[in-house]
Amino acid sequence: MKSTRFTLLALTAASAAFLTGCATQNNAKYVDSQGPNTIVSLNSINIQDWNTAADKLVASLLASGVLERAPELPAVMAISRIRNNTQQQVDTDSLTKKIRIALNQTGKVVTTTTMGPDGRVEDAMAADAGAMGAFMAGQKQVTKLPYYTLSGKLLEDRVSVGSTKQVTYTFQLSLTTVKDGLALWEGEELITKQGQRSSVGW
Repeated sequence: MKSTRFTLLALTAASAAFLTGCATQNNAKYVDSQGPNTIVSLNSINIQDWNTAADKLVASLLASGVLERAPELPAVMAISRIRNNTQQQVDTDSLTKKIRIALNQTGKVVTTTTMGPDGRVEDAMAADAGAMGAFMAGQKQVTKLPYYTLSGKLLEDRVSVGSTKQVTYTFQLSLTTVKDGLALWEGEELITKQGQRSSVGW
């Protein structure tokens, strides 16, 4: 009898745990990636931070009129190094990819994926195929050189007063001409967030 009662109790507990797990999973829902219901965290750069920074930096670059000065449109642009000077382990493609998409859609810029900082390329197969094509044709180069390079830096500043802490993430970008090495445009966007000090972390 005791064995049977123990078995029933174990099954009841397992069923309750299963139902609780299902209920928890059912609470998941979709939200707009650019809407007001996304989670905001002081200790990381959130998706809305990337979206806001990219949108404002692109608007600044387009408003400058710099892209129309290229001798040939669409101008070829290469992505140079984006330095991460924050405490976060972030993928800077979260910023540059959004900017690339927006600029490519204007028809004023195309991005090369066969050149990158320190010899690192985004599309190694395209780079190898281009080099092979040039070799077979007896040419030195078939890949079109970029007219612009896009470089930048991510910065972070943290302060706290009492139980309130504040973090500012700074997104800096520079558009440079390869021919003369001049930065024709530079943009900076600051994202500042405040919240109460948590019991864990800084």
